[in-house]
Amino acid sequence: MTKILTRTGWAVAALLSLLIALPSYRYFAGVGMAPNIVANLFSRPWLLVHVAGAATALVIGPFQLLASIRARTPRIHRWMGRAYVVACLTGAVGGFIMAFGSTAGPVATVGFAALAVCWFYANVQGWRLAMARRFPEHRAWMIRSFAMTFAAVTLRIYVPLLPLTGMSGLDGYRLTAYIAWIPNLILAELYLRGAFARRRTAVA
Repeated sequence: MTKILTRTGWAVAALLSLLIALPSYRYFAGVGMAPNIVANLFSRPWLLVHVAGAATALVIGPFQLLASIRARTPRIHRWMGRAYVVACLTGAVGGFIMAFGSTAGPVATVGFAALAVCWFYANVQGWRLAMARRFPEHRAWMIRSFAMTFAAVTLRIYVPLLPLTGMSGLDGYRLTAYIAWIPNLILAELYLRGAFARRRTAVA
């Protein structure tokens, strides 16, 4: 049952990631407008920089979590991992700069800037640990990384739902600057703590 739930969870996360990522590439063709709730003073050119990185990370990320790919085709896993990290770093830089262009005020700026910094740091740590061949720690940091990459999905879930609670669109946007990624990161930490506890029990 646990394996079924894990596979189902992965499939849902992968599908949602693709549903958000793939349409985002249309901005490079000049099709459609960015769905901004508030204006961003630094959207040009940093929105495209952010989208290029974040969308690519969303496409690659779920497949990097598959143990079967790591075990059967480690070379593919390594090259996809390099592309994923570069995409995340690119998206984080674009997101960080755009955070300071938000006209939603300092509350939103702090939330989105903090996400960008944490996302950047997680990927640097993951890359560094992979180079040091400290793979269990590497995997933990990459799980944290994808939890923050997935904020692109959870943000788009919360933004239309929060106004249903009576909250204004602007206040909902400010709140989303935090709840789009902090709960994801908490869930990742709970998962990692559980996985560590299971390994420790198995060894004992």
